[in-house]
Amino acid sequence: MDKILQSTGRGHSVTVTNDGATILKSLHIDNPAAKVLIDISKVQDDEVGDGTTSVVVLAGELLREAEKLVGSKIHPMTIISGYRMAADCARRALLDRVKDNKDDAEKFRLDLMRIAMTTLSSKILSQDKEHFANLAVDAVMRLKGSTNLESIQIIKKAGGSLKDSFLDEGFILDKKIGLGQPKRIENANILVANTAMDTDKVKIYGARVRVDSMAKVAQIEGAEKEKMREKVQKIIGHGINCFVNRQLIYNFPEELFADAGILAIEHADFDGIERLALVTGGEIASTFDNPESVKLGHCKLIEEIMIGEDKLIHFSGVEMGQACTIVLRGASFHVLDEAERSLHDALCVLSQTVNDSRVLLGGGWPEMVMAKAVDELARKTPGKKSHAIEAFSRALIAIPTTIADNAGLDSAELVAQLRAEHHKEDSNAGIDVITGSVGDMSELGISEAFKVKQAVLLSATEAAEMILRVDEIITCAPRRREDRM
Repeated sequence: MDKILQSTGRGHSVTVTNDGATILKSLHIDNPAAKVLIDISKVQDDEVGDGTTSVVVLAGELLREAEKLVGSKIHPMTIISGYRMAADCARRALLDRVKDNKDDAEKFRLDLMRIAMTTLSSKILSQDKEHFANLAVDAVMRLKGSTNLESIQIIKKAGGSLKDSFLDEGFILDKKIGLGQPKRIENANILVANTAMDTDKVKIYGARVRVDSMAKVAQIEGAEKEKMREKVQKIIGHGINCFVNRQLIYNFPEELFADAGILAIEHADFDGIERLALVTGGEIASTFDNPESVKLGHCKLIEEIMIGEDKLIHFSGVEMGQACTIVLRGASFHVLDEAERSLHDALCVLSQTVNDSRVLLGGGWPEMVMAKAVDELARKTPGKKSHAIEAFSRALIAIPTTIADNAGLDSAELVAQLRAEHHKEDSNAGIDVITGSVGDMSELGISEAFKVKQAVLLSATEAAEMILRVDEIITCAPRRREDRM
Protein backbone atom coordinates (compact mmCIF):
# COMPACT_ATOMS: atom_id res chain seq x y z
CA MET A 1 0.00 0.00 0.00
CA ASP A 2 1.07 3.60 -0.50
CA LYS A 3 1.27 6.36 2.07
CA ILE A 4 0.22 9.96 1.71
CA LEU A 5 2.74 12.30 3.31
CA GLN A 6 1.42 15.72 4.13
CA SER A 7 3.89 18.35 5.14
CA THR A 8 3.08 20.55 8.11
CA GLY A 9 4.70 23.59 6.57
CA ARG A 10 3.05 26.24 4.49
CA GLY A 11 1.26 24.97 1.44
CA HIS A 12 0.65 21.50 2.91
CA SER A 13 2.28 19.81 -0.02
CA VAL A 14 1.17 16.22 -0.50
CA THR A 15 3.36 13.31 -1.59
CA VAL A 16 1.95 9.89 -2.39
CA THR A 17 4.62 7.23 -2.19
CA ASN A 18 5.59 3.77 -1.08
CA ASP A 19 9.32 4.16 -1.48
CA GLY A 20 10.69 3.39 1.98
CA ALA A 21 13.47 5.94 1.85
CA THR A 22 11.15 8.74 0.72
CA ILE A 23 8.78 8.06 3.60
CA LEU A 24 11.49 7.83 6.23
CA LYS A 25 13.31 10.91 4.96
CA SER A 26 10.17 12.95 5.46
CA LEU A 27 9.46 11.79 8.99
CA HIS A 28 10.38 13.95 11.92
CA ILE A 29 12.03 11.71 14.48
CA ASP A 30 13.73 12.54 17.75
CA ASN A 31 15.00 9.15 18.81
CA PRO A 32 18.67 8.83 17.84
CA ALA A 33 18.51 5.06 17.37
CA ALA A 34 15.69 5.50 14.89
CA LYS A 35 17.85 7.98 13.02
CA VAL A 36 20.41 5.25 12.42
CA LEU A 37 17.70 3.15 10.77
CA ILE A 38 16.66 6.06 8.58
CA ASP A 39 20.28 6.52 7.59
CA ILE A 40 20.69 2.95 6.40
CA SER A 41 17.57 3.28 4.32
CA LYS A 42 18.97 6.45 2.72
CA VAL A 43 22.28 4.77 2.00
CA GLN A 44 20.50 1.79 0.49
CA ASP A 45 18.58 4.20 -1.74
CA ASP A 46 21.79 5.89 -2.92
CA GLU A 47 23.78 2.70 -3.26
CA VAL A 48 21.43 0.32 -5.06
CA GLY A 49 18.14 2.18 -5.25
CA ASP A 50 15.82 -0.57 -4.10
CA GLY A 51 15.25 -2.62 -0.97
CA THR A 52 14.89 0.51 1.13
CA THR A 53 11.99 -0.92 3.08
CA SER A 54 13.45 -4.40 3.50
CA VAL A 55 16.61 -3.05 5.05
CA VAL A 56 14.70 -1.24 7.80
CA VAL A 57 12.36 -4.19 8.39
CA LEU A 58 15.30 -6.55 8.75
CA ALA A 59 17.28 -4.27 11.04
CA GLY A 60 14.17 -3.76 13.17
CA GLU A 61 13.61 -7.50 13.47
CA LEU A 62 17.24 -8.12 14.39
CA LEU A 63 16.91 -5.57 17.18
CA ARG A 64 13.63 -7.06 18.38
CA GLU A 65 15.24 -10.51 18.59
CA ALA A 66 18.33 -9.06 20.28
CA GLU A 67 16.13 -7.46 22.91
CA LYS A 68 14.70 -10.86 23.88
CA LEU A 69 18.22 -12.28 24.12
CA VAL A 70 19.47 -9.42 26.26
CA GLY A 71 16.43 -10.02 28.45
CA SER A 72 17.59 -13.60 28.96
CA LYS A 73 21.02 -12.49 30.21
CA ILE A 74 23.12 -12.79 27.05
CA HIS A 75 25.67 -10.04 26.63
CA PRO A 76 25.29 -7.76 23.58
CA MET A 77 28.84 -8.55 22.46
CA THR A 78 27.96 -12.25 22.29
CA ILE A 79 24.88 -11.38 20.25
CA ILE A 80 26.95 -9.24 17.92
CA SER A 81 29.52 -11.92 17.25
CA GLY A 82 26.69 -14.38 16.66
CA TYR A 83 25.06 -11.98 14.20
CA ARG A 84 28.41 -11.53 12.44
CA MET A 85 28.78 -15.28 11.95
CA ALA A 86 25.19 -15.57 10.82
CA ALA A 87 25.45 -12.75 8.29
CA ASP A 88 28.57 -14.29 6.83
CA CYS A 89 26.90 -17.67 6.58
CA ALA A 90 23.77 -16.16 5.00
CA ARG A 91 25.85 -14.36 2.40
CA ARG A 92 27.66 -17.57 1.48
CA ALA A 93 24.34 -19.41 1.22
CA LEU A 94 23.13 -16.81 -1.29
CA LEU A 95 26.36 -16.99 -3.27
CA ASP A 96 25.88 -20.73 -3.67
CA ARG A 97 22.45 -20.32 -5.18
CA VAL A 98 23.16 -17.42 -7.53
CA LYS A 99 22.41 -17.57 -11.26
CA ASP A 100 24.55 -15.69 -13.76
CA ASN A 101 23.44 -15.39 -17.37
CA LYS A 102 25.89 -12.73 -18.43
CA ASP A 103 27.10 -14.56 -21.52
CA ASP A 104 23.69 -15.37 -22.98
CA ALA A 105 22.25 -12.03 -24.09
CA GLU A 106 18.65 -13.21 -24.47
CA LYS A 107 18.50 -14.89 -21.08
CA PHE A 108 20.20 -11.91 -19.48
CA ARG A 109 17.63 -9.55 -20.94
CA LEU A 110 14.89 -11.82 -19.62
CA ASP A 111 16.53 -11.68 -16.18
CA LEU A 112 16.59 -7.90 -16.37
CA MET A 113 12.93 -7.81 -17.42
CA ARG A 114 12.02 -10.04 -14.48
CA ILE A 115 13.99 -7.95 -12.03
CA ALA A 116 12.37 -4.77 -13.33
CA MET A 117 8.91 -6.33 -13.12
CA THR A 118 9.56 -7.53 -9.57
CA THR A 119 10.80 -4.11 -8.50
CA LEU A 120 7.83 -2.35 -10.08
CA SER A 121 5.19 -4.79 -8.89
CA SER A 122 4.91 -3.18 -5.46
CA LYS A 123 4.75 0.31 -6.91
CA ILE A 124 2.12 2.41 -8.63
CA LEU A 125 3.28 1.14 -12.03
CA SER A 126 2.29 -2.43 -11.23
CA GLN A 127 -0.64 -2.36 -13.66
CA ASP A 128 1.53 -1.68 -16.69
CA LYS A 129 4.64 -3.24 -15.29
CA GLU A 130 5.54 -5.03 -18.53
CA HIS A 131 5.44 -1.77 -20.43
CA PHE A 132 7.58 0.04 -17.88
CA ALA A 133 9.95 -2.88 -17.36
CA ASN A 134 10.57 -2.76 -21.08
CA LEU A 135 11.22 0.98 -20.97
CA ALA A 136 13.62 0.59 -18.06
CA VAL A 137 15.52 -2.34 -19.58
CA ASP A 138 15.87 -0.56 -22.93
CA ALA A 139 17.13 2.58 -21.24
CA VAL A 140 19.66 0.70 -19.12
CA MET A 141 20.87 -1.50 -21.99
CA ARG A 142 21.72 1.69 -23.87
CA LEU A 143 24.03 2.74 -21.06
CA LYS A 144 26.32 -0.17 -21.95
CA GLY A 145 27.32 -0.92 -18.40
CA SER A 146 27.87 2.51 -16.87
CA THR A 147 25.83 3.13 -13.74
CA ASN A 148 25.59 6.82 -14.50
CA LEU A 149 21.88 7.50 -14.72
CA GLU A 150 22.52 11.12 -15.76
CA SER A 151 22.13 10.33 -19.41
CA ILE A 152 18.66 8.90 -18.89
CA GLN A 153 16.41 11.88 -18.67
CA ILE A 154 12.90 11.61 -17.30
CA ILE A 155 10.37 14.23 -18.40
CA LYS A 156 7.00 14.34 -16.70
CA LYS A 157 4.00 15.64 -18.64
CA ALA A 158 0.58 15.51 -17.08
CA GLY A 159 -2.19 14.21 -19.31
CA GLY A 160 -2.82 10.91 -21.04
CA SER A 161 -2.50 7.71 -19.06
CA LEU A 162 0.55 5.92 -17.70
CA LYS A 163 0.36 3.59 -20.68
CA ASP A 164 1.19 6.49 -23.02
CA SER A 165 4.68 6.83 -21.54
CA PHE A 166 7.40 6.11 -24.04
CA LEU A 167 11.15 5.96 -24.44
CA ASP A 168 12.69 8.32 -26.93
CA GLU A 169 16.14 7.84 -28.35
CA GLY A 170 17.84 11.14 -28.22
CA PHE A 171 17.27 14.11 -26.07
CA ILE A 172 14.27 16.28 -25.38
CA LEU A 173 14.61 19.82 -24.04
CA ASP A 174 11.58 21.27 -22.38
CA LYS A 175 11.74 24.59 -24.23
CA LYS A 176 10.05 26.34 -27.11
CA ILE A 177 11.89 27.49 -30.21
CA GLY A 178 12.19 31.28 -30.48
CA LEU A 179 10.29 33.36 -33.00
CA GLY A 180 11.38 33.63 -36.61
CA GLN A 181 13.97 30.91 -36.25
CA PRO A 182 14.34 27.70 -38.24
CA LYS A 183 12.01 25.06 -36.79
CA ARG A 184 14.02 22.12 -38.07
CA ILE A 185 17.76 21.71 -38.49
CA GLU A 186 19.59 18.73 -39.94
CA ASN A 187 23.22 17.89 -39.08
CA ALA A 188 23.28 20.47 -36.33
CA ASN A 189 26.42 21.85 -34.74
CA ILE A 190 25.45 22.91 -31.26
CA LEU A 191 27.23 25.40 -29.06
CA VAL A 192 26.19 25.01 -25.44
CA ALA A 193 26.96 28.15 -23.48
CA ASN A 194 26.46 29.83 -20.18
CA THR A 195 26.85 33.53 -20.81
CA ALA A 196 24.90 36.75 -20.51
CA MET A 197 23.28 37.78 -23.77
CA ASP A 198 21.38 40.76 -22.43
CA THR A 199 23.88 43.61 -22.49
CA ASP A 200 22.47 45.74 -25.26
CA LYS A 201 20.76 48.06 -22.76
CA VAL A 202 22.24 50.05 -19.91
CA LYS A 203 21.63 47.89 -16.89
CA ILE A 204 23.94 49.28 -14.26
CA TYR A 205 21.55 50.39 -11.57
CA GLY A 206 22.54 53.45 -9.61
CA ALA A 207 25.14 54.45 -12.17
CA ARG A 208 24.96 58.14 -12.98
CA VAL A 209 25.94 59.07 -16.45
CA ARG A 210 26.01 62.84 -17.02
CA VAL A 211 25.45 63.88 -20.59
CA ASP A 212 24.83 67.25 -22.10
CA SER A 213 22.40 66.10 -24.79
CA MET A 214 20.19 63.19 -25.82
CA ALA A 215 22.53 62.44 -28.71
CA LYS A 216 25.19 61.32 -26.24
CA VAL A 217 22.75 58.81 -24.69
CA ALA A 218 22.13 57.45 -28.16
CA GLN A 219 25.90 57.08 -28.63
CA ILE A 220 26.22 55.06 -25.42
CA GLU A 221 23.39 52.82 -26.51
CA GLY A 222 24.94 52.44 -29.94
CA ALA A 223 28.25 51.42 -28.42
CA GLU A 224 26.56 48.78 -26.34
CA LYS A 225 24.72 47.40 -29.33
CA GLU A 226 28.02 47.16 -31.15
CA LYS A 227 29.52 45.24 -28.26
CA MET A 228 26.61 42.81 -28.38
CA ARG A 229 26.84 42.48 -32.13
CA GLU A 230 30.54 41.65 -31.88
CA LYS A 231 29.82 38.95 -29.36
CA VAL A 232 27.15 37.45 -31.57
CA GLN A 233 29.52 37.57 -34.57
CA LYS A 234 32.10 35.68 -32.51
CA ILE A 235 29.54 33.06 -31.64
CA ILE A 236 28.39 32.73 -35.23
CA GLY A 237 32.06 32.43 -36.21
CA HIS A 238 32.12 28.99 -34.59
CA GLY A 239 30.23 27.73 -37.59
CA ILE A 240 27.23 26.58 -35.61
CA ASN A 241 23.55 26.42 -36.42
CA CYS A 242 22.17 25.94 -32.94
CA PHE A 243 23.01 27.99 -29.87
CA VAL A 244 21.74 26.91 -26.47
CA ASN A 245 22.21 29.37 -23.65
CA ARG A 246 21.53 28.99 -19.98
CA GLN A 247 20.74 32.66 -19.42
CA LEU A 248 18.28 34.78 -21.23
CA ILE A 249 18.86 36.15 -24.72
CA TYR A 250 17.49 39.61 -25.46
CA ASN A 251 15.50 40.29 -28.58
CA PHE A 252 18.35 42.11 -30.29
CA PRO A 253 20.84 39.20 -30.27
CA GLU A 254 17.96 36.85 -30.94
CA GLU A 255 17.17 38.85 -34.06
CA LEU A 256 20.81 38.60 -35.13
CA PHE A 257 20.77 34.85 -34.66
CA ALA A 258 17.55 34.52 -36.62
CA ASP A 259 19.12 36.52 -39.45
CA ALA A 260 22.07 34.14 -39.50
CA GLY A 261 19.67 31.20 -39.58
CA ILE A 262 20.77 29.97 -36.17
CA LEU A 263 18.39 28.40 -33.74
CA ALA A 264 18.85 30.11 -30.37
CA ILE A 265 17.39 28.60 -27.22
CA GLU A 266 17.45 30.64 -24.03
CA HIS A 267 16.96 29.76 -20.38
CA ALA A 268 17.69 26.07 -20.78
CA ASP A 269 17.55 24.83 -17.18
CA PHE A 270 20.85 23.74 -15.73
CA ASP A 271 20.62 19.97 -15.51
CA GLY A 272 19.00 20.15 -18.92
CA ILE A 273 21.98 21.98 -20.34
CA GLU A 274 24.60 19.82 -18.63
CA ARG A 275 22.91 16.73 -19.90
CA LEU A 276 22.63 18.23 -23.35
CA ALA A 277 26.37 18.93 -23.41
CA LEU A 278 27.04 15.39 -22.18
CA VAL A 279 24.75 13.82 -24.74
CA THR A 280 25.81 15.77 -27.80
CA GLY A 281 29.49 15.52 -26.92
CA GLY A 282 30.02 19.27 -26.54
CA GLU A 283 31.31 21.33 -23.66
CA ILE A 284 29.73 24.30 -21.94
CA ALA A 285 31.50 27.45 -23.08
CA SER A 286 31.44 30.90 -21.58
CA THR A 287 34.03 32.76 -23.62
CA PHE A 288 34.14 32.82 -27.38
CA ASP A 289 37.52 34.36 -28.25
CA ASN A 290 39.24 31.27 -29.65
CA PRO A 291 36.76 29.09 -31.55
CA GLU A 292 39.21 26.24 -32.15
CA SER A 293 39.36 25.28 -28.46
CA VAL A 294 35.60 25.01 -27.96
CA LYS A 295 34.13 21.55 -28.39
CA LEU A 296 30.87 21.72 -30.29
CA GLY A 297 28.08 19.23 -29.86
CA HIS A 298 26.62 17.43 -32.85
CA CYS A 299 23.36 15.75 -33.66
CA LYS A 300 21.59 14.69 -36.82
CA LEU A 301 18.26 16.43 -36.44
CA ILE A 302 16.68 19.07 -34.26
CA GLU A 303 12.96 19.52 -34.50
CA GLU A 304 9.95 20.63 -32.52
CA ILE A 305 7.58 17.96 -31.24
CA MET A 306 4.30 18.14 -29.35
CA ILE A 307 3.65 16.07 -26.25
CA GLY A 308 0.17 16.67 -24.93
CA GLU A 309 -0.26 20.43 -24.94
CA ASP A 310 3.38 21.43 -24.84
CA LYS A 311 5.94 21.98 -27.53
CA LEU A 312 9.37 20.54 -26.87
CA ILE A 313 12.62 20.48 -28.80
CA HIS A 314 13.81 17.06 -29.83
CA PHE A 315 17.46 16.29 -30.59
CA SER A 316 17.83 12.97 -32.37
CA GLY A 317 20.82 11.03 -33.63
CA VAL A 318 23.07 12.27 -30.84
CA GLU A 319 26.76 11.46 -30.36
CA MET A 320 26.41 9.40 -27.22
CA GLY A 321 24.27 6.47 -28.25
CA GLN A 322 23.67 5.87 -24.58
CA ALA A 323 21.41 8.80 -23.99
CA CYS A 324 17.69 8.55 -24.06
CA THR A 325 14.68 10.29 -22.65
CA ILE A 326 11.77 8.64 -20.93
CA VAL A 327 8.59 10.67 -21.22
CA LEU A 328 6.13 9.85 -18.46
CA ARG A 329 2.45 10.65 -18.90
CA GLY A 330 -0.09 10.39 -16.15
CA ALA A 331 -3.33 11.69 -14.75
CA SER A 332 -1.95 14.01 -12.09
CA PHE A 333 1.31 15.36 -10.77
CA HIS A 334 1.24 13.08 -7.74
CA VAL A 335 0.93 10.04 -9.96
CA LEU A 336 3.81 11.31 -12.10
CA ASP A 337 6.09 11.97 -9.13
CA GLU A 338 5.48 8.52 -7.73
CA ALA A 339 5.91 6.96 -11.18
CA GLU A 340 9.23 8.74 -11.51
CA ARG A 341 10.40 7.45 -8.13
CA SER A 342 9.38 3.90 -8.96
CA LEU A 343 11.03 4.06 -12.35
CA HIS A 344 14.16 5.47 -10.77
CA ASP A 345 14.24 2.50 -8.38
CA ALA A 346 13.98 0.11 -11.31
CA LEU A 347 16.67 1.95 -13.29
CA CYS A 348 19.08 1.90 -10.32
CA VAL A 349 18.62 -1.80 -9.72
CA LEU A 350 18.98 -2.62 -13.41
CA SER A 351 22.11 -0.57 -13.90
CA GLN A 352 23.64 -2.28 -10.86
CA THR A 353 22.64 -5.67 -12.26
CA VAL A 354 24.21 -4.95 -15.64
CA ASN A 355 27.51 -4.52 -13.79
CA ASP A 356 27.09 -7.39 -11.37
CA SER A 357 24.96 -9.82 -13.31
CA ARG A 358 24.24 -12.26 -10.52
CA VAL A 359 20.52 -12.87 -10.06
CA LEU A 360 18.43 -14.49 -7.33
CA LEU A 361 14.80 -15.52 -7.18
CA GLY A 362 12.44 -13.23 -5.28
CA GLY A 363 9.26 -13.50 -3.24
CA GLY A 364 10.80 -14.41 0.10
CA TRP A 365 12.95 -17.15 -1.44
CA PRO A 366 16.38 -15.65 -0.63
CA GLU A 367 15.37 -15.05 2.99
CA MET A 368 14.26 -18.66 3.41
CA VAL A 369 17.49 -19.95 1.86
CA MET A 370 19.49 -17.76 4.22
CA ALA A 371 17.37 -18.73 7.22
CA LYS A 372 17.86 -22.41 6.50
CA ALA A 373 21.63 -22.06 6.24
CA VAL A 374 21.78 -19.91 9.36
CA ASP A 375 19.65 -22.42 11.29
CA GLU A 376 22.03 -25.22 10.41
CA LEU A 377 24.95 -23.07 11.57
CA ALA A 378 23.16 -22.46 14.89
CA ARG A 379 22.86 -26.18 15.51
CA LYS A 380 26.59 -26.69 14.97
CA THR A 381 27.75 -23.76 17.06
CA PRO A 382 28.39 -24.41 20.75
CA GLY A 383 27.79 -21.85 23.48
CA LYS A 384 25.61 -18.82 23.85
CA LYS A 385 26.33 -17.58 20.34
CA SER A 386 24.01 -20.22 18.96
CA HIS A 387 21.03 -18.37 20.47
CA ALA A 388 22.01 -15.23 18.60
CA ILE A 389 22.47 -17.14 15.36
CA GLU A 390 19.06 -18.71 15.75
CA ALA A 391 17.58 -15.27 16.42
CA PHE A 392 19.14 -14.05 13.16
CA SER A 393 17.33 -16.76 11.25
CA ARG A 394 14.05 -15.80 12.92
CA ALA A 395 14.62 -12.20 11.88
CA LEU A 396 15.20 -13.23 8.27
CA ILE A 397 11.89 -15.08 8.26
CA ALA A 398 10.18 -11.79 9.14
CA ILE A 399 10.51 -10.67 5.50
CA PRO A 400 8.42 -13.48 3.94
CA THR A 401 6.03 -13.02 6.88
CA THR A 402 5.67 -9.34 6.00
CA ILE A 403 5.14 -10.17 2.31
CA ALA A 404 2.33 -12.53 3.28
CA ASP A 405 0.77 -10.07 5.73
CA ASN A 406 0.80 -7.27 3.18
CA ALA A 407 -1.07 -9.47 0.75
CA GLY A 408 -3.65 -10.19 3.44
CA LEU A 409 -2.71 -13.85 3.65
CA ASP A 410 -2.26 -16.06 6.69
CA SER A 411 1.45 -15.53 7.27
CA ALA A 412 2.00 -18.13 9.97
CA GLU A 413 0.52 -20.88 7.82
CA LEU A 414 2.37 -19.83 4.64
CA VAL A 415 5.77 -19.40 6.26
CA ALA A 416 5.48 -22.81 7.87
CA GLN A 417 4.67 -24.33 4.47
CA LEU A 418 7.61 -22.46 2.92
CA ARG A 419 9.96 -23.75 5.57
CA ALA A 420 8.86 -27.32 4.93
CA GLU A 421 9.36 -26.83 1.17
CA HIS A 422 12.85 -25.46 1.70
CA HIS A 423 13.94 -28.50 3.65
CA LYS A 424 13.89 -30.38 0.37
CA GLU A 425 17.09 -29.87 -1.61
CA ASP A 426 17.26 -27.00 -4.11
CA SER A 427 13.66 -25.88 -3.80
CA ASN A 428 12.48 -22.74 -5.64
CA ALA A 429 9.56 -22.07 -3.35
CA GLY A 430 8.49 -18.58 -2.45
CA ILE A 431 5.23 -16.81 -1.66
CA ASP A 432 2.94 -16.44 -4.64
CA VAL A 433 0.90 -13.45 -3.58
CA ILE A 434 -1.61 -13.70 -6.43
CA THR A 435 -2.90 -17.20 -5.68
CA GLY A 436 -2.13 -16.86 -1.97
CA SER A 437 -0.05 -20.01 -1.73
CA VAL A 438 3.50 -21.29 -1.99
CA GLY A 439 4.61 -21.19 -5.61
CA ASP A 440 7.65 -21.85 -7.78
CA MET A 441 9.47 -18.54 -8.17
CA SER A 442 11.47 -19.50 -11.26
CA GLU A 443 8.26 -20.36 -13.14
CA LEU A 444 6.53 -17.17 -12.03
CA GLY A 445 9.58 -15.20 -13.12
CA ILE A 446 10.08 -13.31 -9.87
CA SER A 447 13.75 -12.32 -9.68
CA GLU A 448 15.87 -9.95 -7.68
CA ALA A 449 19.39 -8.64 -8.05
CA PHE A 450 21.98 -10.27 -5.85
CA LYS A 451 23.60 -6.92 -5.19
CA VAL A 452 20.40 -5.52 -3.64
CA LYS A 453 19.93 -8.51 -1.35
CA GLN A 454 23.53 -8.44 -0.26
CA ALA A 455 23.34 -4.73 0.50
CA VAL A 456 20.15 -5.27 2.53
CA LEU A 457 21.72 -8.06 4.53
CA LEU A 458 24.97 -6.30 5.32
CA SER A 459 23.57 -2.84 6.07
CA ALA A 460 20.84 -4.22 8.30
CA THR A 461 23.30 -6.32 10.28
CA GLU A 462 25.73 -3.45 10.69
CA ALA A 463 23.03 -1.03 11.78
CA ALA A 464 21.63 -3.49 14.29
CA GLU A 465 25.14 -4.07 15.58
CA MET A 466 25.75 -0.39 15.95
CA ILE A 467 22.59 0.14 17.97
CA LEU A 468 23.28 -2.95 20.10
CA ARG A 469 26.68 -1.59 21.11
CA VAL A 470 24.98 1.38 22.71
CA ASP A 471 23.82 1.06 26.28
CA GLU A 472 23.04 4.61 27.19
CA ILE A 473 21.68 7.61 25.33
CA ILE A 474 22.99 10.81 26.83
CA THR A 475 21.50 14.10 25.79
CA CYS A 476 24.13 16.79 25.93
CA ALA A 477 23.41 20.24 27.24
CA PRO A 478 23.47 22.76 24.43
CA ARG A 479 26.59 24.88 24.16
CA ARG A 480 26.28 28.20 25.90
CA ARG A 481 26.71 31.11 23.57
CA GLU A 482 29.49 33.26 24.87
CA ASP A 483 29.01 36.99 24.68
CA ARG A 484 31.47 38.00 22.04
CA MET A 485 30.75 41.69 22.34
